[in-house]
Amino acid sequence: MTYDRLVCANCASPVAEGRCHVCRASRERLQQENPFAALSPMTLIALLAILIAAVALLAHQTA
Repeated sequence: MTYDRLVCANCASPVAEGRCHVCRASRERLQQENPFAALSPMTLIALLAILIAAVALLAHQTA
């Protein structure tokens, strides 16, 4: 789960902005638990597409 869409229950602002101590603590905890949490979904999709293209190219070269 990415934290860019989470809303803080303490201050009602996005957690990614880190306006209060609860937001900052939640953001730090999410980043420690999942290093990919800071990446946007579009970035993850682009990385997956690059990985698939690389595997397809490797498979084509070995065949």
